[in-house]
Amino acid sequence: MHAMQYELTLPADYDMGIIRGRVSRVGHLLDDWDGLGIKAYLMRERGAHGSPVNQYAPFYLWNTVEGMSSFLWGGPFQGLVGDFGRPEVQQWTGLAYEEGAAPGSPAVVAVRRRQQVPEGARLSDVMEDAVRETGRLAAQDGAVLAASAADPHRWELVHFSLWDHDTPEAAGEVFQVLHVSAPGRGGLPRGRQW
Repeated sequence: MHAMQYELTLPADYDMGIIRGRVSRVGHLLDDWDGLGIKAYLMRERGAHGSPVNQYAPFYLWNTVEGMSSFLWGGPFQGLVGDFGRPEVQQWTGLAYEEGAAPGSPAVVAVRRRQQVPEGARLSDVMEDAVRETGRLAAQDGAVLAASAADPHRWELVHFSLWDHDTPEAAGEVFQVLHVSAPGRGGLPRGRQW
């Protein structure tokens, strides 16, 4: 599993209805994309859920590198680049994935928490803690799914979860979920990924 996200931070007075409209028009394009586990079309709106910014920030869990590459190099990503410019694309290597306590429920919000891997920490201990945190999040009432991944370039962990209500049992940045494409969700490997 590979995790990926890009963020488009928009002006404070930006009409976020434009983003909602965009997702309603094009969100279905990845509903059957080969190699994609899940794409959560995410948005933060200034003032909602404590967000200081307006932001469009889709989050992906990929089953295959080929699917991710075909999306970036020859797929719908070019439309976003044409409309908004080329954003920095963050990637993390999968550590763990779990279906949540409410796996069939529609996702209302997502929570993303990034954390630095402490200097001098035993890497296997940090990664095992991330795996346990994924299981803990997934077991909470209203959790649709949970995942964790690591970026060894920045030595950063990311914890990601989807929730069926807007008061999630997770710490981090809260995003509104506009749409979820999940053609390969059933193929995402469960549990520890190494």
